[in-house]
This record gives sequence, C-alpha cells and structure tokens, in this order.
Amino acid sequence: MLPKRILKKRRKTPEFVRQESWRYKRLETSYRRPRGKDSRMRLQKSGSPPLAKIGYGSPRKYRGLHPSGYREVLVMSVAELENLNPSSDAVRISGRLGLKKKQEIFDAARAKGLKVLNPPIKAGGGS
Repeated sequence: MLPKRILKKRRKTPEFVRQESWRYKRLETSYRRPRGKDSRMRLQKSGSPPLAKIGYGSPRKYRGLHPSGYREVLVMSVAELENLNPSSDAVRISGRLGLKKKQEIFDAARAKGLKVLNPPIKAGGGS
C-alpha cells in the first residue's frame, strides 16, 4: 500500500492538458509543452492551465506503481508466477491469451495469494 502522503500528492497533481485542446476538436488533450512566442500558457498567466514541472513528481521509490501500491507484472504463463512476491507484486494477465489459459493463471495466482488486477470474466454471462 502506498503511504498516505503519496496518495494525497497524487490527488493534488493537476491534469496537464495540451494548449487550446479545449478549443479545437482535432487536438487531443495529451500534454505537449507550449512553445509559442506569445503563448499565455507558456508565460503562466493566471487562468491558464498549469505546466508539467519537476516539482509535481513523486519519489522515485513509488514511481510507476499501481494505485493499490503493488508493482504490476504482466503474466503470460503459469510458470511466470513462481518468482513473484505476494506482498509486493500484482498480476496483470495478458490480453493475448484465451479464456481457458486466463482462468488457469487466475486460479494459480489466487492459490499463491497474489492480487490479480484484471480477473477473467467467465463466458456465458452471469456472475
């Protein structure tokens, strides 16, 4: 589990958006650094969205972790579960597998006490 101060910091980190992506439908919201000569966003005028800066970064120790605090590991076979630690690793089952193999990996991970981030949905509807 991530410490409370890290979770709080992640909550406070703003959504960084591409300049004027709200204005034009053709522009995606994914962040790009503003470089225009007279850009209000680059000059950080009030009312404009924040720029991504080094101060918003989280400590290196917690970078790239799943919000649950576990390290994500992509698994494609039951054999890959052997070296995983239930207290620090969480399993993400590959999407390239069929339902039968996904179910095998899911059952083996559960038996080992590992957290599965994307449990397979059984065919045929229902719960």
